[in-house]
Amino acid sequence: MVTGKQVRLLRQKLMQGKTQEAAAAAAGMSVRSARTWQQGPLPLGSKSSRAWRTRPDPFAAIWSEAVLPLLQRDPESALQATTVLEWLEERYPGRFSPTQLRTLQRRLRDWRALHGPEQEVFFPQVHPPGREAQMDFTDAGELRVNIAGLPFPHLFFEFILSYSGWRFVDLAFGETFEALQQGLQGALWALGGVPRVVRTDNLSAATHELKETKGRTLTQRYAALLEHYGLQATRTNPRSSHENGVAEQAHHRLKTALAQALIIRGSRDFPSVAAYSAFVQGVVEKRNRRAQGKLAEERRHLRPLPPAAVPEYTTWRTKVKKWSTIRVTNRTYSVPSRLCGHEVEVRQYADYLEVYYKGQMVERLERVRGEQKARIDYRHIIWSLVRKPGAFARYRFREHLFPTQVFRQAYDALSRWHGGRADVEYVRILHLAASTLEARVEQALSQLLLTGRSFDYAVVQELAAPTPPQIPQLPSLSAPDLNVYDALLQGVG
Repeated sequence: MVTGKQVRLLRQKLMQGKTQEAAAAAAGMSVRSARTWQQGPLPLGSKSSRAWRTRPDPFAAIWSEAVLPLLQRDPESALQATTVLEWLEERYPGRFSPTQLRTLQRRLRDWRALHGPEQEVFFPQVHPPGREAQMDFTDAGELRVNIAGLPFPHLFFEFILSYSGWRFVDLAFGETFEALQQGLQGALWALGGVPRVVRTDNLSAATHELKETKGRTLTQRYAALLEHYGLQATRTNPRSSHENGVAEQAHHRLKTALAQALIIRGSRDFPSVAAYSAFVQGVVEKRNRRAQGKLAEERRHLRPLPPAAVPEYTTWRTKVKKWSTIRVTNRTYSVPSRLCGHEVEVRQYADYLEVYYKGQMVERLERVRGEQKARIDYRHIIWSLVRKPGAFARYRFREHLFPTQVFRQAYDALSRWHGGRADVEYVRILHLAASTLEARVEQALSQLLLTGRSFDYAVVQELAAPTPPQIPQLPSLSAPDLNVYDALLQGVG
C-alpha cells in the first residue's frame, strides 16, 4: 500500500527534475504506481472520514433542554466544558461523571463551529523595509536575576524593526518618558538611521496625555521627540496587544533566549548591573546576527539621523523645602540641607537625577523606582537630627534612616536594652556613620549583635572609630650654628 509519505517524496523528486523511474525508485514504489500518484490527492486525503458514532452520546437526551440554553446565553464563548459538566452533575445526580469531559468538549466545540458567534479575525501584515519599528517595555522578573545576591527587579525596553527583525535592548526600571527617550535614541543611533513610523501600545505613563483626553493625545515632550527625528507615531487600541505583535513576539523570544543562556551559564547571580547588562547585550548581538542580510537591505531605506540627539533628561525647577527635600514627578528626594529655601534645577534621567544650583551640579541622586514614593539620604539631614534626636521617633521618613538591615537590627536591639533612650543612641550612631565610614560602623554593629551583649553609642564608637593616640609635642630647637661646621672644615684642611 502506498503511503502519503511516499507520494510526497515522489512528487518532490519529480519537481527536482528526476525521471519518473528514478523518482519511483527513491520513493520505494513501482513505475506504474508512480504514474498513478504523480498528481491528485494524497492517499490519506482520499479516505472518507467516519461520520458515525462508536458509542451512544450521553448528552443527547438533555442537550436541547439543558446545555443549549447555556450556550445561547454565552455570546463570547467563555463558558468552559468543565463548568457545564459540574453543573450537569449537580442537576442530574449520578447520571454524568468526569470521564465524559472530553465528549462534552467535542460537542461544545462542534456546536460553536456550526452555530456559535463570529470570531475575531487577525490579518497578517506585510512590512516594507525601512517603514516601521515597534517598541515596548516588558517585565523581566520571570528571569529571577540577582545582583550581588539580591533580587534585581527591572524591565527591558525593546526597539524592533518590523521588516528585518533587528532589535535594540536597554535595561529600564520603570515605564517612564526618560527611559523611553533613552531607549529610542539609543536604538536610532546604534542603527544609524530612522524609519518612517514607530509603533507602541498604549504607553499612557510615558507617551499619552491623560487628564484632558483620557490618554488619547501625545504629550508635548514625546511629540517634540518624534518631530526631532521626523517620526510618525502609531499605537494600538486599548487591550489589543496583538496589534503590536512584532514587539510582543520579540519580548517572548528575548526572554526565552536569556533564560536558555542563564541555564548554560549556570548561575543567575551577577556581580554588578554592568556585568548583567553586558550579558544581555551578548545574547542580543547573537540574535541580531541572523538579521544581517535583511538589515543591510533595510538600511538602504532608512532616513538619515539629525545632527545631534535630544538631551536625555527632563528639566524641572523646584524650591528646596525647609525639611531639606524636593518634589519631582510626585516623588520626594532629600538634598543637602545647605540648599534649604533655594530654588534648584533638577535634570531627571532614566535612572538618576542631577541637582544644580546656579549652574553647578551639587548632588546626584538615584531615581526612585517602582512603588516607592521617596528616597531620603540620612547624610543630608543627620547634622540637624543629631541636635534634635527627639524628632526621630515620629519622623515621616524614618524607615529611610536605616541604610542597611544591620542598622535596623541594631536599632531594634537598642530599643530592647535602652527603651526611650534608643532613639538618641541610634541617631548618634548614624551620625558616626556619616562622619566616618558607614561600612566600618556596620561591621562594628554586626560584631556587637553577634555577641548578644548590650551596647550603646560609646561602645560602637570605640570599636568603629577609636580615638586616635595623642602625638607628643617635641620641644622647640634652636637654629644650628654653622660656624662650628666651618671650623671643622678648616681643621681638616
